[in-house]
Amino acid sequence: MPWKNQGGGPWGQGPKGPWGQGPQPVGPRPPDLEDLLRRGQDKLQQILPGGHFSGMGIALILVAALAIWGLSGFFRVQSEELGVVLRFGKHVRTVQPGLNYHLPYPIETVLLPKALRVSTISIGMTLLEDPARRGRTMRDVPEESLMLTGDENIVDVDFTVLWRIKADGVGNYLFNIQNPEGTVKAVAESAMREVIGRSEIQPILTGARTQVENTVQELMQKTLDSYGSGVQIAQVQMQKVDPPQQVIDAFRDVQAAQADAQRAQNEAQGYANRVVPEARGRAAQILQVAEGYKEQAVAEAKGQSARFDKVYEEYKKAPDVTRQRIYLETMERILGSSEKLVYDGGPSGQGVVPFLPLNELTPRRTPQAPATQPQQGGNR
Repeated sequence: MPWKNQGGGPWGQGPKGPWGQGPQPVGPRPPDLEDLLRRGQDKLQQILPGGHFSGMGIALILVAALAIWGLSGFFRVQSEELGVVLRFGKHVRTVQPGLNYHLPYPIETVLLPKALRVSTISIGMTLLEDPARRGRTMRDVPEESLMLTGDENIVDVDFTVLWRIKADGVGNYLFNIQNPEGTVKAVAESAMREVIGRSEIQPILTGARTQVENTVQELMQKTLDSYGSGVQIAQVQMQKVDPPQQVIDAFRDVQAAQADAQRAQNEAQGYANRVVPEARGRAAQILQVAEGYKEQAVAEAKGQSARFDKVYEEYKKAPDVTRQRIYLETMERILGSSEKLVYDGGPSGQGVVPFLPLNELTPRRTPQAPATQPQQGGNR
């Protein structure tokens, strides 16, 4: 019989101990454990066939327990996860997103890393909660971002690394590295410091960012593969590359001067690209004109030579006739464009008078002109 149910004892009435009045309960009394066990036993006897623990009842309980134990092996893998099934702690297989099954615990267990999600790590900067702005603000971390270049200058580099778990390296990711995110961050900072230490500051500040990003990504992947980490580096993005705050104004002036020099070179190159083709075009045009004149002169000379040969052939056949024809043709060519005068030497003549070509002064009759229209002109 419990001590509290005793009606009395050597110390008097009530639940007292050897040192006086016992502690009094405050609030509702807790349920009696013996009472709960008794009630559960009564309900179980009502459910079981025969109302008592027979062999069939025990078999039904075992079957139900085995069914529940077997059904406990079903599990769901979310869209950005992969299921890693372990059999007594050893990796046996990897399952894709969806509803899957493994042997119940403790035979097999499952781990669900977010292997299909691209994670982001920022080096040189961190996000902090800003209650005043009701949001998050970016804060620089100089101990991560300040790096020494190959020409002994200091540069402030903030960059971001995008990484994910390899589809065939989930086991390595889970069992080979203890802190994956910290490992990736340490490797990223180390690789960036090595690449910056081999480079000069000017290319880093101007046009060599893409080359630096690719080199850092390759170096990180090589290092993580040597660890057997199962991590794939997707991309390295340089967010900010500036000199230290104390000398940033001087560096910006240098960059502006270099930009002006580059712009002047581009303008000069553009002018040269415009003028040189024009000069070459004019030179080619002059050469083509000269070549055309040459062809024309040669053709005319050959034509005149052939004509002379033909005339000479005819001259040998009839010298007098040919000589007379040449004379007439020459006089016609000479006198055809000169002013003509007629001399009348008779006693009643008027001396030298101009020759009037009446046939040229009289207009020719056109088909539309009326037949009664008189002809113009006259003799002088």
